[in-house]
Amino acid sequence: EVQLVESGGGSVQAGESLRLSCAASGDTPLTPGTYCMGWFRQAPGKEREGVAATTSTGDTNYGDSARGRFTMSRDVEKKILYLEMNGLQPDDTSMYYCVLHLNPFHCTHVLVTGRGEFDFRGRGTQVTVSS
Repeated sequence: EVQLVESGGGSVQAGESLRLSCAASGDTPLTPGTYCMGWFRQAPGKEREGVAATTSTGDTNYGDSARGRFTMSRDVEKKILYLEMNGLQPDDTSMYYCVLHLNPFHCTHVLVTGRGEFDFRGRGTQVTVSS
């Protein structure tokens, strides 16, 4: 089992920045090369949207809305995934979820195709951007 706990959300003005964190814990071994992680978001009444996805060896892909503004990074030793969000806009208002899947390519597949579920997902952290 893997537990994912997100933090760092909040309410900001347009143009400001936030840094989200996702801490992974549990008794399932997370060996590099065997899993992927990512950030997805979903606002009320809207479909889930992929923000960023990475394999456990560091290959990272971004969704269209995130590319150029958001940067995902990770602390492998501490098992923490970060999402640095710059230039936030009202359209970025959403619940942001951290996900983990026990296949290194699945998160990117879901990011690109918009289809699929994950082995583990956090409870989310709310980001609200006002104009």
